[in-house]
Amino acid sequence: MTEEQFRALGHNLVDRIAAFLASLPARPVTPAESPAEVCAALESGRPLPQEGADPAALLQHAADLLFEHSLFNGHPRFYGYITSSAAPIGMLADLLASAVNANAGAWKLSPMATEIELQVVRWLAAFIGYPTGCAGLLVSGGNMANLTCFLAARAAQAGWNIREQGVAAGPRLVAYASTETHTWIQKAADLSGLGTAAIRWIPTDPRQRLDLNALELQYNRDVQEGFRPFLVVGSAGTVSTGAIDPFAGLSAFCTERRLWFHIDGAYGAFAAGVPAAAPAFRGIELADSIAMDPHKWLYAPLEAGCALVRHPTALRDAFSYHPAYYNFEQEAVNFYDIGPQNSRGFRALKVWLALQHAGAAGYRAMIQDDIDLARHLYQLARNHPELEALTNQLSITTLRYVPPELRPSLGTPETEEYLNTLNQRLQDSIERSGEAFLSNAVVGGRHALRACIVNFHASAADMEEMPRLIVRLGRQVHAELRLRPAPPFTTE
Repeated sequence: MTEEQFRALGHNLVDRIAAFLASLPARPVTPAESPAEVCAALESGRPLPQEGADPAALLQHAADLLFEHSLFNGHPRFYGYITSSAAPIGMLADLLASAVNANAGAWKLSPMATEIELQVVRWLAAFIGYPTGCAGLLVSGGNMANLTCFLAARAAQAGWNIREQGVAAGPRLVAYASTETHTWIQKAADLSGLGTAAIRWIPTDPRQRLDLNALELQYNRDVQEGFRPFLVVGSAGTVSTGAIDPFAGLSAFCTERRLWFHIDGAYGAFAAGVPAAAPAFRGIELADSIAMDPHKWLYAPLEAGCALVRHPTALRDAFSYHPAYYNFEQEAVNFYDIGPQNSRGFRALKVWLALQHAGAAGYRAMIQDDIDLARHLYQLARNHPELEALTNQLSITTLRYVPPELRPSLGTPETEEYLNTLNQRLQDSIERSGEAFLSNAVVGGRHALRACIVNFHASAADMEEMPRLIVRLGRQVHAELRLRPAPPFTTE
């Protein structure tokens, strides 16, 4: 491709992307197509092309496919899961990073990219009030950030050379996490050789926070039975409801027993940098490690997770190997030495640019705005006669539709079973409508509609439309179910 071709193609593509971004509010959040429909649009069965094609036509076709057959998490009414709208400067950063194509695994291969990533790690730590002398690196997302910290804890706490001798060389290691903890911990226990039976699931209190008394009872039983506890996980914003575990208490518990205290802050840790939310995060600075995702509440385009570890040597002790074919200087940081990847993309550039574009104050304002919007939706639900507001923590609100005639029988098994089915069907109906996108949570056995606001495009007007949409579609689903009873709801 010549310089002129690249310039023309790039300009045309940027123009098309800009027009697409401007058109998002008028588009459905998702086309809600079936896999068969998407495969048909792609012509997924066609064979590998044997001859080349015109790049302009290829880019045009690719844009058509993506813009017409995707779910848009940048839409003002996308509130599903914890996937944020993407900052435009991050989109441009990914293009710039791809142009240099740095392999950020070794300093010699990526001198400026490495130093930018190290600066990003310090800035992210500073934003949430964590010691800036920590070690850290960017990874693909929350699963990998948590896994990286889990492996660092395993190496530091085992009491024997677990990397060389394996988990079978000593007592059975066990880790503690609340029943609300994300499934990353199951993957980590599996991949690290411990097995998921090594996880001790600790009950939660009425606000879905880890119960410290239950933790102590389980710890004492494990010690008496010859297990070796090594890790306690606290959540800085659980996936279902945004619950924040009692970090100060967990830190004191771990310090007394010489356990590794890890915080899964993939979603919520950045709220620790917001003055109004900070008191709920007291003790976050005491953790031995923290996982966090800039591609969530910093609005970086996917992928961008981050692992922070208080003691810099812990990451090196968990990951470093030095074969003869690695001829890299040790006076600089080589990320292959402190993380699971050797070849690494330049993820840090989009975070680095965005932190400067918005500034810490800009991010505090945007995060607070998301929290305020979720609270506004919660209050709207509380005041609506056909909605039941269930929880509101950080920027997550859960609620459900309740037909007026069923309110007197709330709590009875028959009504609760019916409402679970109704709201499960309602969630599907909202998704198919394309007017908004919500996910779900199960709160005290109740199927809830879950709105997670990590979206700088969302507004108060969008929140005010949600009750109207939920009630309108809820009435339709209720009418359909009364005519045609549905099978019982299950959480499995």
